[in-house]
Amino acid sequence: MRHIVIGSGAVGGSIGGRLAETGQDVVLVARGAHYEALRTHGLRLTTPDGTRVHRLPVVDRPEALALRPDDVLLLSVKTQDSAAALDAWSGRPVEGGGTAGDLLPLVCAQNGVENERLALRRFRHVYGMCVWLPSSHVDPGEVVAPCAPYTGMLHVGRYPSGIDATARRISASLEKGALLAPLVPDVMRWKYTKLLANLSNSLGAVTGPLDTEEARLIQRRAYDEGRAVLAAAGIDSVSPEKAAEVRGDHLGLDPHLASGRDGSSSWQSLSRGTGSIEADHLNGEIVLLGRLHAVPTPVNETLARVANTFAREHRRPGSMPVAELTALIEAASGATAE
Repeated sequence: MRHIVIGSGAVGGSIGGRLAETGQDVVLVARGAHYEALRTHGLRLTTPDGTRVHRLPVVDRPEALALRPDDVLLLSVKTQDSAAALDAWSGRPVEGGGTAGDLLPLVCAQNGVENERLALRRFRHVYGMCVWLPSSHVDPGEVVAPCAPYTGMLHVGRYPSGIDATARRISASLEKGALLAPLVPDVMRWKYTKLLANLSNSLGAVTGPLDTEEARLIQRRAYDEGRAVLAAAGIDSVSPEKAAEVRGDHLGLDPHLASGRDGSSSWQSLSRGTGSIEADHLNGEIVLLGRLHAVPTPVNETLARVANTFAREHRRPGSMPVAELTALIEAASGATAE
């Protein structure tokens, strides 16, 4: 099995590096300065057991790689980039005949719950992955993954449901290294739980660490809206208590590495000045479901709007006072109530 990691940033780089450490066949896909750094200097992956440089094959576009029948595609781009990546890869020919979309398994190693739907329009064999893998990618060619004894926990299952032989092969491949990959027949239940946890990504990205009661109140309100929306939509999820129990002490943060970790993936997007952020597919997913099921979501709507403004205007992460954000949320709440 060869692993093609499409989007080799924080999550993709961590998974690719850990797979490579066990001698498995890995190809990284990246763009721009990150691609150049990976191609020239290799992937510099720092974990609690040290820093390793992985000299792996790297490409910047599908046309630069001949696909094989034993390939597995791991999609690890942000959701706003998924459609373009899926379109670029699904029609690529596979050695011996056929296309990637018809023949190859594609794993959505991503936050949010929209990627699998997008993928299934283009790929016949789609797998969901619930990613619990705190990591950072700010500088080109470098990834920091601060958890031990395992780098991440990656629940895997076929989309929309089930476990098959390919899912078992993917899980076994991941678990050869410092990764846990439990097989679950209901992977989207796990991904909806992670979606709720990710609702505070935008909050931390625009206001900084959630270390005040005012910030934590916004966090709780965003989460409560999410729970209300899922209930109204009849969408089941794993309880936070169950998810925490399963993770247990497998993902302990190394204090030294964690102290230098630059926030959530949304914070990192702002730090790198990418011009886009995943808020529309995290907070925005709750807003969409709320509108479909007549549940007000002023907190998540405000978080999505402000985070998108920060990304478009290249504003510095953490630069909005919490009091200012609170005022915007209260204004939105009042408008919703009218």
